[in-house]
Amino acid sequence: MPPFLRQLLPLCVAVIALVVLFGIVVPEGRFLTTDNLLDLAQQISVNAILAFGMTLIILISGIDLSVGALLALVGTATTFALLPQGWNLGTPVAFVIGVTIALAFGLFHGVAVAKTKMPPFIITLGTMLIARGLALRFNEGKPMGIPDSEAFFLNIGNGRIGNVLPVPVIIMLCVWALTAALLHFTVFGRHLYAIGCSRLAALYSGIRVTSCEIIVYAMASILTAIAGLIHTSQLYSAEPSSGQGFELNAIAAAVVGGASLQGGRGTMTGTLIGAIIIGILDKGLNQVGVHFSFQYIIKGCVILGAVWMDVRKRK
Repeated sequence: MPPFLRQLLPLCVAVIALVVLFGIVVPEGRFLTTDNLLDLAQQISVNAILAFGMTLIILISGIDLSVGALLALVGTATTFALLPQGWNLGTPVAFVIGVTIALAFGLFHGVAVAKTKMPPFIITLGTMLIARGLALRFNEGKPMGIPDSEAFFLNIGNGRIGNVLPVPVIIMLCVWALTAALLHFTVFGRHLYAIGCSRLAALYSGIRVTSCEIIVYAMASILTAIAGLIHTSQLYSAEPSSGQGFELNAIAAAVVGGASLQGGRGTMTGTLIGAIIIGILDKGLNQVGVHFSFQYIIKGCVILGAVWMDVRKRK
């Protein structure tokens, strides 16, 4: 069996086991209903898109703690740009503003990591606070509802194709296909794996490490903007305090999916399955009625187990 399939097989088994488990323990079989599974897929989409960007960063031995706060900032800035009491701009311009803000943060992360040699953990911890503070500046920190007239914006997070397939799931699958193709079928993707394995060796091999790092952080922030627009649409409003803990879920999805925090290893398919596992755990534990405090404990144990397995594989 190819190494790629050998790595994904345990993840697929875990997904099937969790689906069967919650299908049995959730009262009245509600977990396996079509509506519940479609709702689950819709919820997974935001975390999966964030996790795809996080995987790119983790591949080069980086980290981004700002994605949750940046997601909230993108949502509030975009919505404020649409409202009459705000900037009262059109939908395309508002979307451009949201994506541009995210891109500015991503470029700053990339330049700071590549040029200053400051730890990515500290850089993105600082920008996490900046992004959260900026989000709270809009509308005095109060939620802002999306007008009913903004049908396109609302359909991004809530629309369905043929009244069956959720639009966020389609966007998620498109992002997965593009990022997977980027990693596995381009020279740029091979460069990211090389940088993660050894930055110094990559430099001596002629790889433009600085440019790659800046591009990766910029791409991850654009994916955060996409996730932010979807999440804001799903809430029907911009919540300045939303996105708290999303960075941890994104990291968890990438790590559970096989990405190594030491860099140099990970796949988008593994991350997608990791996001599915995290999503099933969240949804299933909620429907079973497990207290949220125990949910944190269970997810923490899952992350520790995934990291421990990665350490064993590297040995």
